[in-house]
Amino acid sequence: MESELSRRALLRGVVGAGLVVGAGLHTATPALAVPAPSVVSCADWSARPARSTPQLLGHKPTVLTVHQTESPNSTDYSKAHAYSLARSVQNHHMNNNGWIDSGQQFTISRGGHVLEGRHRSLAALKGGKQHVLGAHVGGHNTTHIGIENEGTYHTATPPEQLWTSLVAMCAYICQQYGIKVVNIRGHRDYNSTDCPGNKLYSMLPKLRQDVSKLLR
Repeated sequence: MESELSRRALLRGVVGAGLVVGAGLHTATPALAVPAPSVVSCADWSARPARSTPQLLGHKPTVLTVHQTESPNSTDYSKAHAYSLARSVQNHHMNNNGWIDSGQQFTISRGGHVLEGRHRSLAALKGGKQHVLGAHVGGHNTTHIGIENEGTYHTATPPEQLWTSLVAMCAYICQQYGIKVVNIRGHRDYNSTDCPGNKLYSMLPKLRQDVSKLLR
């Protein structure tokens, strides 16, 4: 009888321990609030090789900077056009600005396609602990991650497809890096420029609000 009771007690202990371990595992790996958006890598849009390896910094960015490409407001919303846009931006930044690669970490086309800008940015974002040094905000690139939005938004409103992708991408970046929503800012907040355009800049409060809803 004693051995039977001991065996039952042992089983109860094992089951109880299993429940505790199971509960611990469940709370240690919570589901992310914002799923990773679909992002086209540099390899997939046929980016040129960077002139030198983009620097990977050992800290997270603290500010998310919104830009406009100040290119025509194309009505071609295709993925092929988005790829062409990314190559055009990279060529301009490397050939005209003398940078090693695209200056910004990510680009969004008017059709809502999200593309990696500077090499290594997508892998760094997925890891959530390191930041690729860009060249999009003078004097602040060690702490800023940037998104170029295709088009010119001094008076025009971004198309719905672009806006939806911008909100989702900003929310994912804020989640991955722990960036405060209040730190979603415009390029003009830091440099002497009219970027990201008067209209898009005026929409940044709504952008922060929409991002906050996804992060709840």
